[in-house]
Amino acid sequence: MNHDHYASTYICNILRQVHTIAVLGASPNPSRPCHGVMDFLIAKGYHVIPVNPGHAGKQILGQTVVAHLSDIGEPVDMVDVFRAPSQLSAVVDEVLALDPRPAVIWGEYGVRDDAAAEKAEAAGLRVVMDRCPVTEFPRLTHRAS
Repeated sequence: MNHDHYASTYICNILRQVHTIAVLGASPNPSRPCHGVMDFLIAKGYHVIPVNPGHAGKQILGQTVVAHLSDIGEPVDMVDVFRAPSQLSAVVDEVLALDPRPAVIWGEYGVRDDAAAEKAEAAGLRVVMDRCPVTEFPRLTHRAS
């Protein structure tokens, strides 16, 4: 897939089909972009699970933080990645080890690694990189607030 441009239907379908989202790199700091994205997703009705080993067991926006994706005790539809692009390949490996696997890996602004995306797509996952659901959602969906 060409990750320079996404068809509106591709992103819209993802945002409509996912229900449970793991936010990898979640932070309790309200000035961090991941905090705002979590808040937005929760307000839109998604079930959000924050993932950050440095905050495991604590609460972010009323959600209990887990240390690793493998610590989540329920199926996840999408992993929203707030990590350095150099870490995306390791994230893909972690996602591919999950059972069941999430359907989507979403890399936030600046998070892009085409080789990692190719590996995920070869395993049947959908990938979005260098985009933010906060910007894409209002542009593409009509999900009730």
